Amino acid sequence: MKAERATRLFVFLLILTDMAMAGLAFASAYLLRQAIPVPDVAEGMGSWGEYVPMMGIHILSLVGVFFFARLYDLSRASRIDEFYDIIAAATIGTLMGVALASLTLRNFVVGRDYSRAMVLYAWALSILLVTLGRLLNDWLRRYWVRRGWARRRLLVIGMGDVARMILQKILWTPELGYDAVGVVTLHEVAQSSLLNVPVVGTADALRQIIDEHEIDEVIIALPEDTSHNEILWLISECERGRVTIRVYPDLFQIMAGPVSIGEMGGIPILTVRDIALTGWRRLAKRAMDIAGAMVGLVFFSPMMMVIALLIKLESPGPVFFIQERMGLDARPFPILKFRSMREDAEKSGPGWTTEDDPRRTKIGAFLRETNLDELPQFINVLLGYMSLVGPRPERPVYVEQFRRSIPRYMDRHREKAGMTGWAQINGYRGDTSIIERTKYDLWYIENWSLLLDVKIILRTLLQFFRSPNAY
Repeated sequence: MKAERATRLFVFLLILTDMAMAGLAFASAYLLRQAIPVPDVAEGMGSWGEYVPMMGIHILSLVGVFFFARLYDLSRASRIDEFYDIIAAATIGTLMGVALASLTLRNFVVGRDYSRAMVLYAWALSILLVTLGRLLNDWLRRYWVRRGWARRRLLVIGMGDVARMILQKILWTPELGYDAVGVVTLHEVAQSSLLNVPVVGTADALRQIIDEHEIDEVIIALPEDTSHNEILWLISECERGRVTIRVYPDLFQIMAGPVSIGEMGGIPILTVRDIALTGWRRLAKRAMDIAGAMVGLVFFSPMMMVIALLIKLESPGPVFFIQERMGLDARPFPILKFRSMREDAEKSGPGWTTEDDPRRTKIGAFLRETNLDELPQFINVLLGYMSLVGPRPERPVYVEQFRRSIPRYMDRHREKAGMTGWAQINGYRGDTSIIERTKYDLWYIENWSLLLDVKIILRTLLQFFRSPNAY
């Protein structure tokens, strides 16, 4: 099925799902109010037939607000962000439904207002049931996309690390709905493919390539030293081919200084701001760290005891691996992890952990693949050396190397190191690009919020046993 028609069908099915879940939530709220005598017995609620028009208004209000909140944009990638938006939209939609019902139905059909308890039930159940309905809808949509529905033919422009990263993501996640048709280069190259995706030509023939291969979408993924004129020329060539155009942002240029856009007497102006957390923001993050570390240590303590026993039984040496890392303000601290390698693993000097690393023990390989070797870091968080979320800490020897070659690398140390982070949940851990990892870390620091931390923690839990590059 053509991508556009299939997408419209998916949106229509999502609207029907939301309407069905909102109606079910309203009906359940009515039954709950009658069944639960709080704050008082529901004697004067009337029959269900009187509430059917109210239910219709509730459904239409929710769906209408969902449209304005762009909750029918299928390109949204994060379920956690979607859940935040559902809470906000359902709150506004429920209040709008009450107001519209009071204005239109009070003197004509019902003759009574909502029960306040029923409003609360309808709001909470709408959030719960709409979220569950959307999860089911999303699962079905991904199922059909993997089987060929609504797939988009993709062309990637570029041959460097950025293009490789994007192609890798597309190939690893077929549910995104992309078929990587080919790669286009700026100039002739000897290389015939990138990650087994063929090089189909150079940018000079971009329009012909788009027409010949029936391309739906183009991603421009060029190195950061590419001139703006070249990128604008590529965009103009793609526009003639009537395709969707996406450009991977030059994050170092965007984040050359942490700025916000404002105005001065009607003149747009950029304002430089300090990225370090201060005041209530720092206190709130620390409070969440303490609470999370205490819950984590209590919840995982039985598992940690079993892991410690297995480590001692398999190989001689300590249970914990203690190593100096750099944290807030580039101050060193001792990081705690379960030992996953032989005791003499670094007798030849420090080195990155790689896939199938021969230095790992059997239990160590399992611990790294499942991220369970990180559990003792809850102690680091409780002591204040680390945070639950933040840039991953590096060893002093690597920090000294990276600070000389990577712009703004030391800005990572404006915040505490974290057990997990924005870079890690996006696949940048272990032996991966330090430049790309730094970009993600800086984006996190400059866009920090408690909700972003919650999102990263939830995504970490979802990836717990399938984290990419976990070795």
